[in-house]
Amino acid sequence: MEREPREVMEYDVLIVGAGPAGLSAAIRLRQRAAESGQEVSVCVIEKGSEVGAHILSGNVLDPKALNELIPDWKEKGAPLHTPVTDDRFYVLSEKGGFQIPNALLPPLMHNDGNYAISLGNLCRWLGTQAEEMGVEIYPGFAGAEVLYNEDGSVKGVATGDMGIGKDGEPTGNYTPGMELHAKYTFFAEGVRGNLSKQLMDKFNLRADCDVQKYGIGIKELWQVDPAKHKPGLVVHTQGWPLDAKTAGGSWMYHFEDGLVSIGFVVNLDYWNPHLSPFEEFQRFKQHPNVRPYLEGGKRLSYGARAINEGGLQSVPAVAFPGGALIGCSAGFVNVPRIKGTHNAMKTGMLAADAAFDRLANGGGSGDTLDSYEKSWKESWVHEDLHKVRNVKPGLKWGLALGSLHGGFQMWLHQLGLGKFLPYTLHHKKADNQSLAKAGDAPKIAYPKPDGVISFDRLSSVYLSNTNHEENQPSHLTLKNPEVPISVNLALYDAPEQRYCPAGVYEIVRNDNGTDPRLQINAQNCVHCKTCDIKDPTQNIVWVVPEGGGGPNYPGGM
Repeated sequence: MEREPREVMEYDVLIVGAGPAGLSAAIRLRQRAAESGQEVSVCVIEKGSEVGAHILSGNVLDPKALNELIPDWKEKGAPLHTPVTDDRFYVLSEKGGFQIPNALLPPLMHNDGNYAISLGNLCRWLGTQAEEMGVEIYPGFAGAEVLYNEDGSVKGVATGDMGIGKDGEPTGNYTPGMELHAKYTFFAEGVRGNLSKQLMDKFNLRADCDVQKYGIGIKELWQVDPAKHKPGLVVHTQGWPLDAKTAGGSWMYHFEDGLVSIGFVVNLDYWNPHLSPFEEFQRFKQHPNVRPYLEGGKRLSYGARAINEGGLQSVPAVAFPGGALIGCSAGFVNVPRIKGTHNAMKTGMLAADAAFDRLANGGGSGDTLDSYEKSWKESWVHEDLHKVRNVKPGLKWGLALGSLHGGFQMWLHQLGLGKFLPYTLHHKKADNQSLAKAGDAPKIAYPKPDGVISFDRLSSVYLSNTNHEENQPSHLTLKNPEVPISVNLALYDAPEQRYCPAGVYEIVRNDNGTDPRLQINAQNCVHCKTCDIKDPTQNIVWVVPEGGGGPNYPGGM
């Protein structure tokens, strides 16, 4: 069957991804156009079935960037309804723990003036604002290929073909993707974006930065007993159930309508191949300080997503010929503050300003937005990350010493003594290189789920509303199909069975227990990207499935 030619659409600025960075960039571009009386065409494509469908965050929002972007957001009905009223931080042991007094916590970690929100709902609202300003938004279209001009600059992207069968051939439902050309293309794909990875390699954007570091965040949305609901309560924890060499922690945010966002993060430089982040989360919920909040409630939804954790020293060059990386595609998360949305929005706005200024002066022919590279480094985003640059790398010394070191660093900056910290610690090892051999690490006996507070993977994935067209090539690809058995199973007891929070990877054997092989249940994938990050030999490569596939997170997630 001969494939049809692609339709071509032209824009001034194309944005790949309708998250907070991409939508903020789109809105800022149209604001600048309206202010100057110039026309700038802006298109946003989004691989989720709708804006917000793939947005997952346990989110307490610092509204700093939103205040700049849309100062009258309250009057316009932005879904920020629950200001933080009670901020707590605990260090847990198996049976108890203790609360760190707020007076001892660095003010950077306080949440005064912030809001417990659903980031998905905020993105839906931002999408509405953008469309009202004339931005074209196309959900269900995945950016599958970067297009280049003859001089090597970015020309735009092609969306994925629809109706390709598992055999790689067009089916009767075949529809070709579109080519979207633009003077500038912004990549706002979020953490570990497939196209962003390719661009970093092509333009050597990581030449002068550290490796990126990651965590896996696993989240549930609960409707709790009204008597236990405390709107504005924000709780974070460290410690149990993780061991002293494994970093991570939890969140629990009470926001409107009796809803509670609860989740757990495991840093992906963990060492024990027998560890399961999903099971650690389920075990965490049974802690005596946590379970009472959930008893009598109902779990509504589930999801998982990787998180950038490298900080300032892991941010790559963000501008290249014809385009830019914005938001979590570049990695602007402030790890100790457990926040990245404000920085994502601001970098989208700064890239928009740079592109608009260049367009207004006749630019846009594959040139590089050097002013964006400069402006983010002169903005409060850089200041936000610079103050905490040594916190994450200090965790290599263990939870206790690493946390004390991080707190000391943040207090010195708070007291105006940051100049006495001229050094920057560095990340030298990628997360996929941290696993010990299976025989050198203790196995972990996880309790069976009780179906009330703790649950199994498959019932959890069901609540993510994940769906993929069954007859399509797997978007979870292997560079070498032999490696899962010859390396991963032989040396690490197939850790992909445990680090995947959706039950995508299984080692199956024949009836007599021999001839193991890796089975990939790609239809379960919630697009968290953990496999692309943690696979020991980087043999697993995540590529985009058909547009509209993946999770469909409801309002509240």
